[in-house]
Order: sequence, then structure tokens, then C-alpha cells
Amino acid sequence: MPPQRYQVTTETTGAVLGALRKHATELTWSAARKHLNGHRITVNGILCVDEGRRVVAGDLIEIRTQPLPPPPRDEDIQILHLDAQVVVVNKPAGMLSLRHPADVKWRQERRDLQPSLEECLTRLISRRESRRDGNAPELLAVHRIDRETSGVLAFARTESAQVHLIEQFATHSSFRRYLCVVPGHISARTIQTSIVRDRGDGLRGSVSDSSVGKHAVTHVNPLRKIGNYTELECQLETGRTNQIRIHLAELRHPICGDVKYRGPFGEPPITDDSRAPRLVLHAANLGFIHPLTGQNMKFSVPLPKDLQQFFARLEKSALQG
Repeated sequence: MPPQRYQVTTETTGAVLGALRKHATELTWSAARKHLNGHRITVNGILCVDEGRRVVAGDLIEIRTQPLPPPPRDEDIQILHLDAQVVVVNKPAGMLSLRHPADVKWRQERRDLQPSLEECLTRLISRRESRRDGNAPELLAVHRIDRETSGVLAFARTESAQVHLIEQFATHSSFRRYLCVVPGHISARTIQTSIVRDRGDGLRGSVSDSSVGKHAVTHVNPLRKIGNYTELECQLETGRTNQIRIHLAELRHPICGDVKYRGPFGEPPITDDSRAPRLVLHAANLGFIHPLTGQNMKFSVPLPKDLQQFFARLEKSALQG
């Protein structure tokens, strides 16, 4: 049985359970909370455990038939490199890189429902460095990857390192390689568009007027065909929010498991029959020059278990024809 899906409109924005009940009018408050506490409600494909979570126009709320795994925690994070200047980690899917500034003042109990990578990493570093002074280690943002995306991510630990690393990302001297799977077959290409925060339906997207929005460049290269699907590698030249997802969806090849970006503005959503467990997007490689030593730092992380299983199932299906 497929999940029940509801697209939030401008009339139904607000707290997630209230928005859900505006769409599913037969759903009682107690039934809605039972779904929430049973890990069966997602927003844009991500498990929602906080009934205070607000949704906006364009968000997709789903009631799943089967419960999802609990949100990632400290033990799900792998530290790949740690020194006084930078820290590099393997982020699990389903975890925010950084909490929104407006949410930082939430009660600790609410933040603990779905901790951010920054919050978990602060605790992990404190334990690893055996801090006894009570001062939390400082983590400074350099780049982000979507909550739904797994893979390698870096933070700076000093302001000078942050400036140095951000400059590398801005001048495209860093290296970021992502893996994903899309329906259909696609050839190698470079996608260049101008992305705005609202393309007209509440979602980010590309516009024809290059004088507005932010310039976005994605290099796409097919790795192999898997039946009716294609595994791609995508290299970012710029790092706009949801950039890869937007670019591929607008080509009518949305990433498998993406319930938010499904196609061009004004056109019906594209059907995804892959039964992906989540957004099939993984930050596989990251490279940059160390801000203090000048060393060329390179990191590579394999596909997590859920995506390995997805690939195996897709390959088996392709062989069976």
C-alpha cells in the first residue's frame, strides 16, 4: 500500500499535524499523533518526530505504511579527520548539517528529538579531546549538504580556517563529487542556470532571466545504466541550496527518492517507480587545501548501507528484465 501524500499549499501552512489534518479532514488529533510517535510521518522524505515542525507551501507530507528508523544520533557520525583547524565527517542521511538560526533557541528537549550534525559533533569532539574546561569546541560552517543527503562534510574550527576554506569553495578550487541515481538515461553535460528561492510555487528553481537569482553550475557524467535508470556522478562548481536536485529534476530526470523536486515548474510531477528508501544522493568525495599546512586533503566515503541495498535491488531487477 503506497503512502498517503499531501502537498502543502499557502492555505495549509503551519505546524505539521495541523497542516496534515487540513488535508486529511477525517484524521483525528489522536490518530495524527499516533502516526507521528510511530515514526510514520515524513516531510519531504525526512522522518518528522516534532509536532511543532512547521511546513510551508510546496512541502510534501507523507503518512508511511511502515515505521522509519529513528533519527540519527552521535554514534551514527564518523569523524574522518580532526585537527585544530578543520574537522571532516561522514554525515548520515536524515540529519541537518546546521540548525536554522531561528531554531537554536528551542528547548533542549525539542532539539534532542532531531539533533543537528553540528550539535552531535560538538559533543563528539569534546569527548575525543577530553575537554574539562566546560567550553564547547567552536565549529564554523564552510558548506552544507542537504538533510536528506549522506556523505562527506567539513567544518572549520577557527575563523582564519573558515575564511580560507570558503574562499576555496567560492573560487572552485575545492572538489566536491556526488553520486546519485535518476530514472531514464542521460548523457554527460554541464548545467548552468540561475536559481531563485521561489520559482512560483514555493520551491527553489531556475529562471530564464539570468539577472536574478544565483548562478549555478553542475557537471553531470553518467557512470552506468542500470536497467531503466542511470547512476550519475555530479561535480559542483557552485554550491547553491538543493542545486543538484533542482538541475536534474528540471531536466526531467529527478533523483530517485526525491519527493520535493519532481520536474519543471508548472508540469505534473514525474513518477518514480524505484521504491528508493530515501533521496539517492551521496556526497562521495571532498577535496581542499588545508588552510594552515597547505596539504592537499582528499576524502572519500562509500555508499551507506541503505543505498548499497537499493543499488543491489535495482541491479537485480535490471538483470531480471
